[in-house]
Amino acid sequence: MKEKIIKKATEMFLKLGFKSVTMDDIACEMCISKKTIYKYFSNKEVLIEEGTEVIHQKIHTIIDGIVLKNYNAIEENFEIRRMFKEMFQSIDNSPVYQLKKHYPEIHSKMIANELEDCNSMFKQNIIKGIEQGLYRKDLEVEIYAKFYYMLIFSIKETTQLEQESYKLENHVLEYHTRALATPKGIIELEKQLSIHL
Repeated sequence: MKEKIIKKATEMFLKLGFKSVTMDDIACEMCISKKTIYKYFSNKEVLIEEGTEVIHQKIHTIIDGIVLKNYNAIEENFEIRRMFKEMFQSIDNSPVYQLKKHYPEIHSKMIANELEDCNSMFKQNIIKGIEQGLYRKDLEVEIYAKFYYMLIFSIKETTQLEQESYKLENHVLEYHTRALATPKGIIELEKQLSIHL
């Protein structure tokens, strides 16, 4: 039952907003009593925190699956962007923006986890691109990974509409790739832009 509550609550939070969905709304939607929800979650904040952790795990499982498909480094980044679009296309308001605005402590904890994972993932992508001759050999991997995730998180935290956020993130991906790319990488980037945009 606990997993079902998290799943339904998370769907509702993402679609309707973390602030506007109440425990009554969740109970009503699931045709259960509010008491049943409180049996597993002492308050709404605990439910949100567990829900954001479930989303985090789901996203990283999907990303790991994309990485295992052995795309080239540039194609891999575009496939990850496509996955985010599919995952959040029915959402109007950016979940990260809402979380930061209404539940800053949960947001801070989530961002700390994400930064660690993203730093590792972006560094691996850059190293892979260098090995494939798509990215320049002289790159300071740590710095470029940090630039990229700082830009992405800045957009997520300051852009209210998910559609606008997605559009800006696509521009950041192009900007990031052009900064890293060799002539061979630019050809691959242009190919991916023609497919995905």
